[in-house]
Amino acid sequence: MNFFKLFKPADHQPTIADSGKVDSLFKYWRIRTFAGMYMGYIFYYFTRKSYTFAMPLLMADSSLNLSIGQLGILGSVLSMTYGLSKFFSGVMADKSNPRFFMAFGLILTGICNIAFGMSSNVALFTLFWGLNGWFQGWGWPPCAKLLTHWYSQKERGRWWGLWNTSHSVGGALIPIIAAICAKQWGWRYAMYMPGIMCIFVGFILIKVLRDTPQSLGLPSIETWKNEGNAVKAKEDDQELTVKEILMRYVLKNRSLWLLGMAYFFVYVIRQAINDWSLLFLMQAKGYSTLAASGGVFWFEMGGILGSLLAGWSSDRLFQGRRGPVNVVFCFGVVFALAALFIIPSHSIVLHYLATFMVGLMIFGPQMLIGIAAVELAHKKAAASANGFIGWLAYLGAACAGYPIGKVIEVWGWGGFFTILASCGFVAVLLLSPFWKKQSAAIEAKST
Repeated sequence: MNFFKLFKPADHQPTIADSGKVDSLFKYWRIRTFAGMYMGYIFYYFTRKSYTFAMPLLMADSSLNLSIGQLGILGSVLSMTYGLSKFFSGVMADKSNPRFFMAFGLILTGICNIAFGMSSNVALFTLFWGLNGWFQGWGWPPCAKLLTHWYSQKERGRWWGLWNTSHSVGGALIPIIAAICAKQWGWRYAMYMPGIMCIFVGFILIKVLRDTPQSLGLPSIETWKNEGNAVKAKEDDQELTVKEILMRYVLKNRSLWLLGMAYFFVYVIRQAINDWSLLFLMQAKGYSTLAASGGVFWFEMGGILGSLLAGWSSDRLFQGRRGPVNVVFCFGVVFALAALFIIPSHSIVLHYLATFMVGLMIFGPQMLIGIAAVELAHKKAAASANGFIGWLAYLGAACAGYPIGKVIEVWGWGGFFTILASCGFVAVLLLSPFWKKQSAAIEAKST
């Protein structure tokens, strides 16, 4: 069927000989590709977070008679299906055209949100929210592939860091949209409206995105930027089988396992602060709900700056090496966590500063570990490598829920911060071997 041919990687076109035209087209398509990815991932967050803001009214709907436990199951289902999808979709994305893969994933998440809004029992809620989690996994791997093919090693950190702020933008906008819809028309419309918007944007992505530079008659990004050598560039243009991607460049790649384990501990910290810092500031420091919510806001603001700073410094200060920045940021988050814990009660500005610094330090490696993974695998295995470590990261995110909650119950907030600081130290140890590690492209150029 022609429909399935849409997902095949686009064929390479004859390379354009006019260097001036090549420069012009590269500049145009890099901006267009980035704008498409950024917009698309913002809307992926719309359909991922819509349920969070519809949930209070879902609980209040007496016709549904849902318990807190049943609502909690839905969140767990999405985390599990999303984590698995990031891995499997990564392999699919490496063998697909990201233009259609990302677009159809967004359209399907929109349909799942609408179907969820039309449902009225736990079984259907669970089915459609689990499917939503699976199609959510179609968003990140195509972006990893596009960022790898359109932006070179020595500039990728800055572009990836800027792109990484898209989820913070989406996370900031969806509460407003969902809250307005829920207040005006009920919880179902808090699901309908994001779903409709994502279907619309999905069709825009089909129009805006393209596959690789070579599919437009352009040379590889390494050739255009004069990075790497001819042998390496030729190797990167060769197609790989699924078996080669999985076995040679992912599952047998020791570097990816180390990065994935570090990612696990980074995500424990990130998710735990995201989930529990509001309660900590209220219970342990005595702030009101409104004042404590400011800490969550500043955590996200720190994350935006951390992504940008980590990407810039790895490009400019370390010539594309991600290891030193990952180690320094993970070490820094330990001190930021300690400050957040020991700052006296009612020092609201200092607590906001501490949560800002935790966000800055933890979002740096949250972004850069993903870049390191694609750069230490084959270019044609970029999405698979990123999906694999993303799966391990979401296992860490899952541990930040019930297990960390039990730690708080048994050992209090001191136990909470001890566990998180320990995760930071373990991440430093796991990332230390990458201090001098270079990507395959840089290593090829030096040989």
